[in-house]
Amino acid sequence: MFRVLMNAAKSQQSTSFLSNDTDASPHITTFNHHIVNKFGKKSVFWEGSKPKVIITDPNQIKEVFNKIQDFEKLKLSPIFKLLGNGLANLEGEKRKMHRKIINPAFHLEKLKVMLPIFLECCDNMVSKWEGMLSSNDKCEIDVWPFLQNLTCDIISRTAFGSSYEEGKRIFELLREQAGLIMKSRSAYIPGWWLLPTTSTKRMKIIDIDIRASLKGIINKRENAIKVGEILNNDLLFMLLESNRMEIQEHGNNKNIAITSQEAIEECNAFYIARQETTFVLLVWTMVLLSRYPNWQARAREEVLHVFGNQKPDYNGLSHLKIVTMILYEDRDIWGDDATEFNPERFAEGVTKATKGQVVFFPFGWGPRVCLGQNFALLEAKMVLSLLLQRFSFELSPAYAHAPVTVLTLNPKYGAHIILHKL
Repeated sequence: MFRVLMNAAKSQQSTSFLSNDTDASPHITTFNHHIVNKFGKKSVFWEGSKPKVIITDPNQIKEVFNKIQDFEKLKLSPIFKLLGNGLANLEGEKRKMHRKIINPAFHLEKLKVMLPIFLECCDNMVSKWEGMLSSNDKCEIDVWPFLQNLTCDIISRTAFGSSYEEGKRIFELLREQAGLIMKSRSAYIPGWWLLPTTSTKRMKIIDIDIRASLKGIINKRENAIKVGEILNNDLLFMLLESNRMEIQEHGNNKNIAITSQEAIEECNAFYIARQETTFVLLVWTMVLLSRYPNWQARAREEVLHVFGNQKPDYNGLSHLKIVTMILYEDRDIWGDDATEFNPERFAEGVTKATKGQVVFFPFGWGPRVCLGQNFALLEAKMVLSLLLQRFSFELSPAYAHAPVTVLTLNPKYGAHIILHKL
């Protein structure tokens, strides 16, 4: 039975291109889609010696999210630990301690200080796009690599501040590492990591390089904090400062704090969680707004009403209703009109749209809810506001709709969009 389902799934995935209006979920979560179709929305199947359960009932999902002591996360394979074994994968008291120490770095007041960095990085990308415009003020570009580099630039500056260049190099190595790991998934067998292949050798070299570089940056910061040196309020400084204060509050007991090795794991994991998700949100938002010019026009009207030609600021970003509705839109969970791009469903907020049920949780839910959600949404609103101020955009005839899962949902052949300068 497992082989039959796998063959059916592979057959479904063999379709490279989808029409823009095609429900992509059967092509993205192909195996699960076939399991649910054959056995129902509450299904059990075996993957080798491991039983797996699929649930879709909101009350059951809520219970899983709430009872984290009963429903622990899967243990990471040695390969995936190379991307950081941070907060998202911790359990019990260690998870609580890490979350308490990391949380202050993501308070809104701290994030407001980072907005000028968001703005500077966005302006740099927009300037590059304006330089690519032809004499008739339009051009066609693949926005995918630009948005990927933009979010890498933002996280490098906000995470490492004055150590930005070194941070960016680390993040580029992590990106390479992620690519190697995802390629290895289909060939993974027990003990594969121990084989001296070209890929495993490269992964080990990258891991050693990343850890040595992060250790050097962290040691410099810790020494600077000890001597009372005034540092920028980047995320690494705030993490280390929060950690230092936690140690002091407990009589200099370092057993209740994050170790240097754990700080390295958190830096690795934060990059993957932040950079991989935000640029994916931005690229699919641009694709959808290109397909639905009426919503693009409504979003632009709101941005111009709030900011005019001025640079976006926190107060304005927090009042963007239509832009927020668009960022929340998800076509896979909304019943009879699920295939319609309809941000209007969020006009009265997420709770009203979901009728209070746990059916929409882009940042998780319950005790494990993502600490970085405000950071991600502020960044996305800033980027989208600047783009709507400067350009209108439409899908290029060269765009091929082929979403594919790597670490996150990527456009397999890029996101080719025609920009028009306003």
